[in-house]
Order: sequence, then C-alpha cells, then structure tokens
Amino acid sequence: MVYLWWGLTILLFVLSFVGIIYPLIPSIVAIWGGFAVYQFLIDSNELSLWFWISMVLLSVVLIAADIIANSYFVKKYGGSKKSETVAAIATIAGSFIFPPFGILIVPFAAVLVTEIIIHKDLAKASKIGFATILGFLGSSIAKILIQILMIVWFIMAAIF
Repeated sequence: MVYLWWGLTILLFVLSFVGIIYPLIPSIVAIWGGFAVYQFLIDSNELSLWFWISMVLLSVVLIAADIIANSYFVKKYGGSKKSETVAAIATIAGSFIFPPFGILIVPFAAVLVTEIIIHKDLAKASKIGFATILGFLGSSIAKILIQILMIVWFIMAAIF
C-alpha cells in the first residue's frame, strides 16, 4: 500500500509542473497534496515543524512570483491595469485553446488588442503584448525553480 501512496505523491508532484502550462491545475495545491499524502498516509512523524513553516513561506513566494513577474513586465512596458487582467484571463484560456503555444499566443494577442483599443498605438501595444510573454516566461522559470526546491527539500526531509 505504501507504494501506491508514494506513486500518488509522485503523480501530484508531476501535476504541479503540468500546472505551469495548464494554470487551471494549481501547482501549489498539487505539491501540498503530495505533502499531505505523505504526512497522513505514509509517515506522520517524519516532517518537522521547520519543514512545514518553510513550505508555507515558499508557497507564498511561489504565488507571489507569478503575480509579480507578470505585473512587473506589463507595467515596465507601459501596460494598463486592464492589460494585466486580460493577460491573466488569456493565459488560462490560451492553455486550452491552443496548447501549449496558446499560453503565449493568446495573452499576447489579447493584450495587443486591449492596448490598441486603449492607446491606439500599434508599436506601443506590440511592446506591451511582448511584455506579457516575458512575464509568463519569467514567472514560469521562477515557479519551476521554487517547485524543484520544495520537492527536493521534501525528499531530503522524508528520506534522510
């Protein structure tokens, strides 16, 4: 039975990375699901309070990385608040419309159209649309690194 629970834990960790491409699968929930399976079904005594506090802090950083990176790049290139909102919605929609490329193309196109409507300047709108791609890539890299850190920390705490 332990092998089944370990398999589920590993599956949840893998799903956390799938969540980077398909944002409707919340990466942080998948990782915490893996932690919970271990804690409640494999070994309830192995993970320390320090581990749990660290994971909460890293979870906050993981969530913030996504918001901050997208916001930073859109603002840096002169984008509006509407474009930030449109980019977030388009990222989710794009992951299902034309996977995996839709997660880049749909937000770019949506922000481009939004900024053309607002500013009526194609060059500026194109620059802001490109910023959404940079924001997504930046936040994705940050999320991948933080998730790897969390999983490696978990493995170290659970096995060693």
